[in-house]
Amino acid sequence: MAKFVMLTTLTDEGRKTIKEHPERIKEVNQEVEAMGAKVLAQYALLGPYDFVNVLEAPGNEAVSKVAMALGSRGTLQTMTMAAMDIDDFIASLKK
Repeated sequence: MAKFVMLTTLTDEGRKTIKEHPERIKEVNQEVEAMGAKVLAQYALLGPYDFVNVLEAPGNEAVSKVAMALGSRGTLQTMTMAAMDIDDFIASLKK
């Protein structure tokens, strides 16, 4: 399965939700998994992004579905990038 890095920024509404219900973060992770992606790692950040998630999904279509579904709620914005295991990257350079 493919890996992706998703950077997330909360909107004002998203910050309000997280402040009132911090457990919502874990609930969203379960929803992401129900959409066909798996959360491999998640970190809260300081700086221009609020969270970074490392996801595993069957491909671009699956992770695009997740990004669109989450973004359409109006509580966050995402930037999603495909990621490649470093050993696979090195091997691809040797071909």
